[in-house]
Amino acid sequence: MKRSAVNEILREARDFIAAHGFHLPPFAFWTPGEMRARAKSDAATIRERALGWDITDYGEGRFGELGLVLFTLRNGSLTEMRNGTGMLYAEKLLISDEGQISPMHRHNSKTEDIINRAGATLVLELFAAGADGTPDESAAVEIMCDGIRRVLPAGGRLALRPGESVTLTPNIWHAFRGEGGKVLIGEVSTVNDDRRDNWFREPVGRFSTIEEDAPPIHLLVSDYDEWLA
Repeated sequence: MKRSAVNEILREARDFIAAHGFHLPPFAFWTPGEMRARAKSDAATIRERALGWDITDYGEGRFGELGLVLFTLRNGSLTEMRNGTGMLYAEKLLISDEGQISPMHRHNSKTEDIINRAGATLVLELFAAGADGTPDESAAVEIMCDGIRRVLPAGGRLALRPGESVTLTPNIWHAFRGEGGKVLIGEVSTVNDDRRDNWFREPVGRFSTIEEDAPPIHLLVSDYDEWLA
């Protein structure tokens, strides 16, 4: 993706989030210079726990068709998860546009609630994992939606309207997209590890490769290692 396109997506995302009455934390608006100046003090935990903006086209260069905007608000550590004490949770905001697919994937360890916070309808496609870990094309999928047990056929589609949510336990395969417009999505989960706990059905990348055709207005999580070294 071109950095100029990422910048425009970030501006639109900030406006969309604000239009629905959600206020982002101060570090969401830091410039790269501010982030770099704070890298060894205030921003150390932000970098360590991968908090902040994440714009991905899954390495395919078709953001409008295959892409997602994410902002990680809070995240515990894997050490805390192993010890069973401390910050054992994470929270994100996501934006999925009309027909914009987040491709089929699963997590080995993360349990997550996917919540339609506002906007249009969020549609998920769901599969159980077979014995080999791949999507089971015949097994039913059991999920919880706002405390109510639901059973869907393999590949069943679940439509969530604003205010509705689904709990996805490890190894439930899922893809999702907006239907009828943009959707502001909440994700509340156990500790999040985007580098090692995303398993895709098709061979796509989790993060975008950025072509630096303009200065960044905000750093992405995937920028931190290079820009804050």
